[in-house]
Amino acid sequence: MAVLEVKSESFEKEVLESEKPVVLDLFATWCGPCKMLRPVIEELSEEHPEVKFVSVDVDEEAEIAIRYGVSSIPCLVFLKNGEEVGRSVGFRPKDALEAAIGDLA
Repeated sequence: MAVLEVKSESFEKEVLESEKPVVLDLFATWCGPCKMLRPVIEELSEEHPEVKFVSVDVDEEAEIAIRYGVSSIPCLVFLKNGEEVGRSVGFRPKDALEAAIGDLA
């Protein structure tokens, strides 16, 4: 399953109303650690079809970043039934994220 790029118009439907748990990747195109994290997120999305992986560019969708109080990127927000159940800020290795995703599913 690919990582879904989401804009504010589809955020509620794709993220908050998702029947699957969601990993929300808040990033910016100019951010080095975000670029390092992206391939890890894509790998995890292929390995965990039971979880929806969604990314939001914080420069294009600032209101979503503000809504989640994002002050540093990359920021991963783990959601279940539309509610935040965890968060990871900065680059994390795949095994650390794997553990967080395991707690989600």
